[in-house]
Amino acid sequence: MLDTDTKRRIDTARDILVGKVPDPKSQVEQITIALIYKFMDDMDAQSEELGGSRSFFASDFQRYGWARLMHGGLGGHEMLNLYAEAITKMPENPGIPPLFRDIFKNAYLPYRDPETLRAFLKIIDEFEYDHSERLGDAFEYLLSVLGSQGDAGQFRTPRHIIDFMVEILDPKKTETVLDPACGTAGFLISAWKHILKANSAPDAIEEDAVESNDKAALDSSRIPPARGDLLTPDERERLAANFKGYDISPDMVRLSLVNLYLHGFTDPHIYEYDTLTSQERWTEHADVILANPPFMSPKGGIKPHNRFSVQSKRSEVLFVDYMAEHLTPNGRAGIIVPEGIIFQSQGAYTQLRKMLVEDYLVAVVSLPAGVFNPYSGVKTSILILDKSLAKSASTIAFFKIHNDGFGLGAQRRPIDKNDLPHARTEIAEYLGRLRSHESLNDFQPTLGLIVPKEKVAANGDYNLSGERYRDGKKRPTQFPHVRLGDVLARKPQYGSGASKVPFDGRVRYIRITDLTDRGELKQTDPVSPSVVEPENFLEPDDLLIARSGSVGRAYLHEDISGTFQYAGYLIRFRLDPARALPAYVYRVVQSPEWWVWIASNSKTGTLTNINAQQYSSFEFPLPSLELQKEIVAKVEGYQKIIDGARGVLENYRPSIPIEDAWPKVALSEACAAILTGPFGSALHQSDYVESGIPVINPQNIVKGEVVRDGAKRVAAETRDRLREFAVRPNDVVIGRRGEMGRCAVIRPEMDGWLCGTGCFVIRLKSLCDARYAALHLGSPQVKTYLEEQAVGVTMMNLNQHILADVQIPLPSLATQQAIVAEIEAEWALVSANGELVSRFETKIQATLARHWSEADAALKPPDVVDSVGFGQGAT
Repeated sequence: MLDTDTKRRIDTARDILVGKVPDPKSQVEQITIALIYKFMDDMDAQSEELGGSRSFFASDFQRYGWARLMHGGLGGHEMLNLYAEAITKMPENPGIPPLFRDIFKNAYLPYRDPETLRAFLKIIDEFEYDHSERLGDAFEYLLSVLGSQGDAGQFRTPRHIIDFMVEILDPKKTETVLDPACGTAGFLISAWKHILKANSAPDAIEEDAVESNDKAALDSSRIPPARGDLLTPDERERLAANFKGYDISPDMVRLSLVNLYLHGFTDPHIYEYDTLTSQERWTEHADVILANPPFMSPKGGIKPHNRFSVQSKRSEVLFVDYMAEHLTPNGRAGIIVPEGIIFQSQGAYTQLRKMLVEDYLVAVVSLPAGVFNPYSGVKTSILILDKSLAKSASTIAFFKIHNDGFGLGAQRRPIDKNDLPHARTEIAEYLGRLRSHESLNDFQPTLGLIVPKEKVAANGDYNLSGERYRDGKKRPTQFPHVRLGDVLARKPQYGSGASKVPFDGRVRYIRITDLTDRGELKQTDPVSPSVVEPENFLEPDDLLIARSGSVGRAYLHEDISGTFQYAGYLIRFRLDPARALPAYVYRVVQSPEWWVWIASNSKTGTLTNINAQQYSSFEFPLPSLELQKEIVAKVEGYQKIIDGARGVLENYRPSIPIEDAWPKVALSEACAAILTGPFGSALHQSDYVESGIPVINPQNIVKGEVVRDGAKRVAAETRDRLREFAVRPNDVVIGRRGEMGRCAVIRPEMDGWLCGTGCFVIRLKSLCDARYAALHLGSPQVKTYLEEQAVGVTMMNLNQHILADVQIPLPSLATQQAIVAEIEAEWALVSANGELVSRFETKIQATLARHWSEADAALKPPDVVDSVGFGQGAT
C-alpha cells in the first residue's frame, strides 16, 4: 500500500523537475535513476552495518557514494558534475548486476541547473527502503504519470481493473504467468501479489511483534503483512521464475524490469520481443495469461508470420489469437479487448470469435465506456478464457459492469457505486458450477445472463454482445407486450426527397442530420423541398424514426409554428392515442431495450437499415393510459432537470472582472514569442500517419481544452524535423483561421505535440499566468475584436500583428492567479452538472426499465461512449 509520505515525495520530485524536464516520460526516467542510485547506496550501508562490505559503490566507484553526493560542503556545480558523471559511468560499474547496468545505459542529466538538482536530490534523500515492496508501490505510482501511450492504441490499465481480472483467474504458486504486451508489468505485479497473499499467514508475525513491542522481530522478518510468509525459499525462487513478460518497446521493457525488481524479483524475465511477428518464443506456453494488448495496428498494418490460426493484420485479432493458442491444456486467460472483437462482421473477427466460442471462451465482461478516461473513452470488454473448461461447457456467461467505483468522466472521481465485487462473486460461482458440473438452472446472475453456445453460433457471426441474447430471457411482467404496429392509427409512411435550395419560408424540411442523438430538432433552418407534398406534412405527436444510416434515431414532432415535411430516410409513425400516448412510445424508442433490438435487427450493407415492417414488429410493454401518463410525467420532470443542468454546462462563460486601475499592455509585451505553425511545403498531407504525435489545430480546441480526439498525427521523425513548432507546457495555443480565436493552455502531458498551420503559439513571460491569458483571449470581447480585424478573401484569418496588438489587462501575478483559482472553483461547480445529467438519465432509464423484464433492466445502449445524452448509441 502506497503511504501518503511516499506519494507526496514523488509528487514533489515531479514538481521540481517539471520546469526543466517537462516530458512525463523523462521525469519518470530521472526519478527512476535517482531512486535506484540511492537504493544501491542504502543496500551498501545496510551491508556494512551487518559486518559486510560495499559492493555497489566500491573501488573506483566509491567516490560516487550517496553520502559524498549529499555532503553539505559540496558546491552546487561540483555536486551537479559529480552526479552527471556518476550516472553516465554507472553502466561500467562491475559491482552492480546487469539489470542495473541496463537501467543506467544511456542515462544522462538533461539540465545543468545546480539548484534544481540539489532540491531534487534532497527529496530523493527522504525515501526510505525498509523493504522493496514499499519501493515497488512507489515506483508503480510514479509510472501512473505516464498515463497512456494512446498514439499506439495502448492505454494504461486502471489498477482496480487489473486486480479484478487477476482475482477471477486466481493464479497459483506453481503456475506460469505471462503478459505478452506487458507495458510496465502491472498485470504481472498484481498476479505476484495475489499469489503472495494467498500464501500468507493472517498477519501473525506483525500482531505478535506489536503485542510484545518487539520491533526487532518486525525488522528481522523483512516481510510486510500478507506477503507470502508461508512460501519456502525454493517456492519463492520457482515462483519468480514462472513470471514472464514481452513488449516491443525497449523503454517499456526497461520500466518493467525496474518494477519487478523493486517488487522482489532479483532476476525478472522481461524480454524485448515482437509478439506478433517473431517466432522465437512461439513454442512457449503459460498457465495464466493476462493482457491489455494494443488496440491499434500501425500504419501499413502488421506483417505476422503464418503460424496464427486466424489470418489477419489487425493487432487486436492477432493478440487474442496468440493468447488463446499459447495456453497450456489447463490454461486460463483474461484479455481486455475493444468492441471490434465483440461484434465486427469482417471475416477475421468472425473466425476468431468462432474459435473462441468453440474452444476457449467461458465468459465476457462488458466494461462501461470511460474506464480508460481521461486518455480515451473507448468501450472495452474482458474475455475470460479457460481452455479445459470451455471444451466441456455448453454455455457462455455474459456480465455487464455499470459502475466500477469511479465516475466515468474525465476526472474519474471515486463514487459509492461499484459492481466489480458483486460481478466477481457471480463469475466465481458460474465458473465453480462449471468445474463441479453442477446445474445452472437455478443460477440467475443479476449482472448478466447465461447463453447456450448453440444460440451464440446460430446465425454464424458469433456475436459476443450479451444484450443481443436477452430477448429470449424476458420474464413475465404485469403488463402485456404489444408490437409497435398494433398501436398505430395508420400505416407507416416514408418521406420524400427534396432539392437543396435555400430556405424560402414555405415548408420546412426535416432530414436525419437535422435531428440530434437526443431526439431534438436543431435550431438551424432546414432546406425547402422542391415539391410540396401535403400528404407528408407532419402533425403534432407524429413519430419519426430513421430507417437508414443512423437507424433507430427518433423524433417526436411537437412544433406547430409552421409546416414541416420529412426526408426519404425517415419513416413517420402516427400513433392511436386511444391505445398509446405518443410521448410514452417516444420514450420507449429511446430506451436501452430499443437499442438492444436495433443492434440485433439492423441489416448491414453499404448503410445499416431497418424498414417500416421491421419497426412495426418491435415489442414493448404497454401499461394503462393512466399509468402511461404517470410515467411520462415522471420522465419529463427528470428531463427538465437534465435540460437545466445541460443549460448550465452549455451557457457558463467565465469572465475576468476587469478593474480600471489595472494597466493594459499589448500581448506582444506580455509574451516572449508568438509562433505560428509550419507553412507551405513544411508539412505535407503525406506526413500524416494513423498513429503518432498529435498536431493541434483549431478543431482540436474544445471549450478551452486541447483534445486528442480527431487530431491529425505525424511520425516522431516529422515532429523532430519541425521541432521549432513543437509546443511546451504553459504555452497558449490559439486558432488563427477556421475556428478563429479558440484557445487553450498546453498541459504537461502534451509537451512535444506539434502546432498545426491553423494555430499560433503564445509563449508568455513570467509576468503573465498562462491560464489567465487564455481566459482573456477566449473572452467574447477579444473574439469580437479578432473577427473584426481578421483579413482574407476566401477564408478570414489572423496574422501575428493582429494578435500582437491585442490589449490584455495585467494586474499582479498574484491577482491573476487568484482570478484563475476563483474561475476554476466556479467551473468545478458547473462541471458537477454533468454528474447531475448522468444521474437523472439513469433515473429515466430505471423508470422505463421497471416495466420491462427484470433481466433487461438498466441496460445501456450499445457502443455508448458519452454518458451525456439519453439514448445515444446507434448512429
